[in-house]
Amino acid sequence: MPLTDAKLRSLRGSGAAQKIADAGGLFVLVTPGGSRLWRLAYRYGGKQKLLALGKYPDVSLGDARLARELAKKQLEEGIDPSEARKSQKRVAKVAAGHTFRSVADEWFKGQSPKWVDSYADRLRSRLDTDLMPRLGKRPIAEIKPIDVLDAVRAIERRGAVEMARRVLQMASAIFRYGVATSRCERDPTADLRGALQAREPAKHRNALKARDLPAFLRRLEGYDGDRLTQLALKLVMLTFVRTEEIRCATWDEFEDLDGDKPLWRISAERMKMRRPHLVPLSPDAVDILRQVRRLNGKHQLLFAADTKSGVISENTMLYALYRMGYHGRATVHGFRSTASTILNEHQFNRDWVEMQLAHSDERVRAVYNAAEWLPGRREMMNWWARYLEDARMKGASDTRRTKRAS
Repeated sequence: MPLTDAKLRSLRGSGAAQKIADAGGLFVLVTPGGSRLWRLAYRYGGKQKLLALGKYPDVSLGDARLARELAKKQLEEGIDPSEARKSQKRVAKVAAGHTFRSVADEWFKGQSPKWVDSYADRLRSRLDTDLMPRLGKRPIAEIKPIDVLDAVRAIERRGAVEMARRVLQMASAIFRYGVATSRCERDPTADLRGALQAREPAKHRNALKARDLPAFLRRLEGYDGDRLTQLALKLVMLTFVRTEEIRCATWDEFEDLDGDKPLWRISAERMKMRRPHLVPLSPDAVDILRQVRRLNGKHQLLFAADTKSGVISENTMLYALYRMGYHGRATVHGFRSTASTILNEHQFNRDWVEMQLAHSDERVRAVYNAAEWLPGRREMMNWWARYLEDARMKGASDTRRTKRAS
């Protein structure tokens, strides 16, 4: 006869344990001390098994019957209810006490070896500034979509709409890592699609056109600021490397400067895409390097400076462009776009150009090899140096004509 609450309340302990059946394998085990423990008897894999469902009245009669039905459904699906219960306990044990901060720190530590230091520092700053204050102390398994939304809304209120999206992407990566390591059950950021402010139209870095080069190179030649900064800008134009790559360049990266095949070998650790990069050097670039050595050769770093990082700051060259009158018209990174456009327009092998830019481009033929197409790229870089020299000479000629006309 099925159990009732009245029957359960009347059960008392006796000299021996008692089993009082309900239905479908569910029963109450009454201990000698009077405890009433729910148990479910079932068969799995041909073996008789027992599942503990809790203690009455903490687990009511109705709840015990619901647990029995769930166990029956699991059995129909080929799942052992006891093993499922153990798995849930393991997950709960792992997840207990794991805060967003602890999981985020573990994720960051695992991912950072593949990032260049400057990128890792930017991500760490975003994490500590925008996510940790609101989410850091919270158990990661308890964080809801609205909690994450509050954090990214605060970034949007600063006017940093694109930054809010990037921080949300980082939060998603942390939650997905938490799911993979059983610290939380799901990524709550998945529910925030469409909740953020729309992106503004993309703003591309300002880049000089071919027609702008004569005037620019004339101004660069007459730059009256720091000589080392001027040489850094010239070297960027001749090699079109990234700002970080030129700022932290060291003399031991350069080979055969007095030979026929001078080369700049940048290690994978210093590159954005974590792959070694070779830069064939034109005679003009080698001449710039000799001038830098005369000015700063006592240091291992080409552009050593009395700053916190020990090199010229990341804005030194940009501010020089402002001083030359190119605020809003040109950026250091824009030189890469200028070179790419002109080289492609002059029908140089697209793969040479992309490899010289150190782009990660799956369309570049074959597996990436730092030395691949080096002879062709050297020819291209020598042509580029001559192109810039011709533009510089044109700029100087234009200046002389202007002075005569006046």
